[in-house]
Amino acid sequence: MRDDKRMSKKGKVTVLVGAQWGDEGKGKLIDILTENVDYVARFQGGNNAGHTVVIEQDKYVLHLIPSGILHAGKICVIGNGVVIDPKALIEEIEFLKEKGIDVEHRLKISEKAHVIFPYHRKLDELREVKQKGRIGTTKKGIGPCYADKVSRVGIRVADLFDKEYFKTRLEANIAEKNVILKNLYASEGFSVEEIFNEYLKYAEYFRKYVCDTITLLNNAIREGKSVLCEGAQGTYLDVDYGTYPFVTSSNATAGGACIGAGVGPSRIDEVLGVVKAYTTRVGEGPFPTMFNDELMEKIREKGAEFGSTTGRARRCGWFDAVLVRNAVIINGIDKVIITKLDVLDELATIKVCVSYRYKGEIYTTIPGIPGFLEQCEPMYEELSGWQRDTSKIQQYNDLPVNARKYVSRLRELIDTEIMIVSVGKSRKQTLICNIK
Repeated sequence: MRDDKRMSKKGKVTVLVGAQWGDEGKGKLIDILTENVDYVARFQGGNNAGHTVVIEQDKYVLHLIPSGILHAGKICVIGNGVVIDPKALIEEIEFLKEKGIDVEHRLKISEKAHVIFPYHRKLDELREVKQKGRIGTTKKGIGPCYADKVSRVGIRVADLFDKEYFKTRLEANIAEKNVILKNLYASEGFSVEEIFNEYLKYAEYFRKYVCDTITLLNNAIREGKSVLCEGAQGTYLDVDYGTYPFVTSSNATAGGACIGAGVGPSRIDEVLGVVKAYTTRVGEGPFPTMFNDELMEKIREKGAEFGSTTGRARRCGWFDAVLVRNAVIINGIDKVIITKLDVLDELATIKVCVSYRYKGEIYTTIPGIPGFLEQCEPMYEELSGWQRDTSKIQQYNDLPVNARKYVSRLRELIDTEIMIVSVGKSRKQTLICNIK
């Protein structure tokens, strides 16, 4: 039986995830929600993801550090489920320091997080070029690093501080990787000494940030502190639930927060899902509701749909209620946040996908049939646009009637409360609505 006194002090734990293919605008929402929490913990992914936050005239693009770092006094955690490229993380820390952000006293790095090495990046790049059916990887070494983790040959942050142990692990890894690079890809291998010495320097740089983040977070929760667990990418890039094989290498869904941050399932109080008012996808893979070229270009330019990590142009399409409704179920989403409603301001008619037709049958869920999403026909419902600028509106009820009808219809289709509608990048362009 649980200690009632201890549980009565339990701090609130919220998980925030993307409910589409990533790039839903989670960075802005994390930034806003951080005002009311004590800790922000990133639980998966690596520097293949990016969260963009605009504060006044300043734009911050963060790849590993939670965007909650932009709020004074908040503790930000890079959890054990994240894979860390030390060079990329140092660049990010130094960037924030130059902006006057206190990182040194507020950033905590899990000692159990796995480390990305140059051979991971090289293998990622070569596999993408060589294999048939490109995945669309960012070539940051994320997949190979997670593969080493699962193969039990990975190197963790804590390993870097034990020189003898670290060198033994590194020698074994490089011996194997060099054989693969030479014989499979006809590529040069790597030097143990060069990487060993380089990463020892990284270890010294990170020493003051590294700790047992699992104990840190759970003690904070027991003390009544609130924690926001942030995911990178989105539901349909999750290695288990996404459009496999065109996915990332980690669990980007809400369940990943428990494993990647070390917070037990019974501690989670609320799951929030972020979606765009339309749909985007970067990289390869099926996309049933994709726009035609003309509308694609229009929405892409208005919505600045270019990857914050790679700069790649995102594909754009109509809102897919089947995908989002399924994401709500997978993640156990309690409330949804809609972003970029303003991007649709100029459209006279807006479509929403409500089901799929496949070989004469209608589907309102996503079966595991190979090639289903590539071959299905999206079935649309059309709604009237509002053709008015919404970006300067301060209250939800001041939105055009058709804009509110659109949001209400999305709420019906995904069967989940909508708590916020965003009409721009800045903090001020955030409308509380709580449509139940």
